[in-house]
Amino acid sequence: MTASELWRHSDPEGTQMWKFLQHVNSKYGLSLAGYPDLYKWSVDNVADFWGDVWHFAGIKASKPFDQVLSPDAPMFPRPDFFEGARLNFAENLLFPANADVDENAVAVITATEDDNALTETTWAELRDQVRRCSNALRAAGVKENSVVAGFVANHVQALVALLSASTLGAIWTGISPDNGVSAVLDRLVQIRPQVLFSDNATVYNGKEWSGKAKTLEIVEVLKQHGLETVVIIKGLPHFETGLDEYRNLGVKAEEYDAFLSSSPADEPLVFSQLPPSHPLYVLYSSGTTGLPKAIVHTAAGTLLQHKKELYLHCSVSPASRMLYFTTTSWMMHHWSVSALSCGSSLVLYSGSPFKPRGFLSLPILLSKLKVTHFGTSAAYLTTLEANNIIPTDPSHNLDLSPLEAIYSTASPLPPSTFSFVYKAFPSKINLASITGGTDIISLFGAPCPLLPVKTGEIQCAGLGMAIAVMDSSSPSAAPELITQEGEEGDLVCLKPFPCQPLTFFGPDGQEKYRSAYFERFGSNIWHHGDFVKIPDAKTGGLVMLGRSDGVLKPAGVRFGSAEIYNVLTRHFAGEVEEAVCVGRRRERDRDETVCLFVVMSEGRQFGPETKKKIAEAVRRELSARHVPGVIEEAGGGVPKTGNGKKIEVAVKQILSGMQVKTNASVANPEALEWFKEWARREEGRERLPN
Repeated sequence: MTASELWRHSDPEGTQMWKFLQHVNSKYGLSLAGYPDLYKWSVDNVADFWGDVWHFAGIKASKPFDQVLSPDAPMFPRPDFFEGARLNFAENLLFPANADVDENAVAVITATEDDNALTETTWAELRDQVRRCSNALRAAGVKENSVVAGFVANHVQALVALLSASTLGAIWTGISPDNGVSAVLDRLVQIRPQVLFSDNATVYNGKEWSGKAKTLEIVEVLKQHGLETVVIIKGLPHFETGLDEYRNLGVKAEEYDAFLSSSPADEPLVFSQLPPSHPLYVLYSSGTTGLPKAIVHTAAGTLLQHKKELYLHCSVSPASRMLYFTTTSWMMHHWSVSALSCGSSLVLYSGSPFKPRGFLSLPILLSKLKVTHFGTSAAYLTTLEANNIIPTDPSHNLDLSPLEAIYSTASPLPPSTFSFVYKAFPSKINLASITGGTDIISLFGAPCPLLPVKTGEIQCAGLGMAIAVMDSSSPSAAPELITQEGEEGDLVCLKPFPCQPLTFFGPDGQEKYRSAYFERFGSNIWHHGDFVKIPDAKTGGLVMLGRSDGVLKPAGVRFGSAEIYNVLTRHFAGEVEEAVCVGRRRERDRDETVCLFVVMSEGRQFGPETKKKIAEAVRRELSARHVPGVIEEAGGGVPKTGNGKKIEVAVKQILSGMQVKTNASVANPEALEWFKEWARREEGRERLPN
């Protein structure tokens, strides 16, 4: 069935994407006619393509590169892109190349649920705050390759800390304050931050929450792993900072404003000039086995990929204003702040998307602040659809005419929601369902101003990203690409790209890296872990079908089964013998449901009280969004391979109504039969009339 067309750009030849296509034609004597031609050229000529993006989009470097990429470079080990260049990530965001920025114009607006408490920061003020913060960090002993962490909400102070760390060549990692202590420590203990920025309090869903108790617990542990300095941001002035309590733990502690004020007024802003592969960010995998893996992303790879996507695919410019509804933990935070490199202003929002004015809260903010590019999750848009919220209804008196694009990610956007968005928002917008992930800190599937938007489809594969669909059942030794249009399989990438991770942080980082992406189909095929299909190879549109591994993504919140298992181990070791935790998303489901099945220890009984205690522990240790929607007893046990490994994917496929595909021999096939029967019973129960 052909997907219906919902949108085309009104002036495609006025976009930067079209201008880039013409640049390529002129430089190489080609006659590329449209995006499909440009995409094919970009993946057939990897080095030429990325070199042209570097110059066309504008990367500021103190020393040019000697070569883009070595001929015949492998995907693993990760090749070194732009060898010989020297640059700084923060400099490219604060002083963007190819963008005319007025230093007195607004660069950042910080917004919360209190819509009367907007804070504007100009480009000049942002640069000065980074000058002061980076110099204060330098005085605190931070240098190249130091780790600076933020347990912070999405506000300008978090952005300043991020940019200040990268100014010095330090590594930044951000974790949202809605995470529990265990979730934070599982991540930060691995990477041993030298400095921690933390909020004294936050607002969410109309309530104020002190962060002091959690931060004290975190600092007490991190002090044993190299933490030296804590900087407390007074997000809510009437909450105490607790500086003396932190100092009593043996660390230096300062309030954010005082920390910045410690920098001498005449000390300049100095950007460390670093190799392209210098580490910039640490983000975290979903931890399907053991602790979350700390993924190290590079400065130039992140910068160039983000600028390619924002400047070419999204048409972001100094006239743009971007609001991405995200926490600091999510890669979309890192992606969206890179809009500064195009001269765009940012709206950094922290709080519930439904406060203080219900379902219209964010649309009101979009109207008030004249946002041009709005990013959110598929779950948010489906919620608007389910409640028939139409922001363009004249009765709401909202001006959404500046809006040019809406980006949806974190989970597949249902076809009906595509159509709904074009009814609920201005019909001129480029609605883009996008996909990529923490692993690449960017996109595989992207927007495109030269292609139509079709119901249920991601518009295209991003330039330079040589993606394909692999037969999921083909063996590792002889992987087979799917050539039939519309046939589903595993998303893979076949050629190197600059935003490949540098490594995984810590001991055995390279081996963990190889195992994560290059074990399934070999060292030259990136295995991403998504089920996809490509309905039309000519246009390159993608349809996402969910995850092919054990990653859980309820409402777009990405985490791993191991995080749930860790809570069970800590608090229910004497009650729960083992467990399997998977995501269920059937064809009719709007979202994924986390399903936890436990096997009780001998002499222990499973009942409502068990469910309640497990849910409370997960909420306390991780967050409310981690709590499984289904907690049941696994009557047939946990299915395992002959070597004792849980077969999560098979359980997930059974619960989601898919055919089971596993190459491993099942040691206890009766366990899988039990899950099939449970799924049939659950299906029958849900279909009974009310």
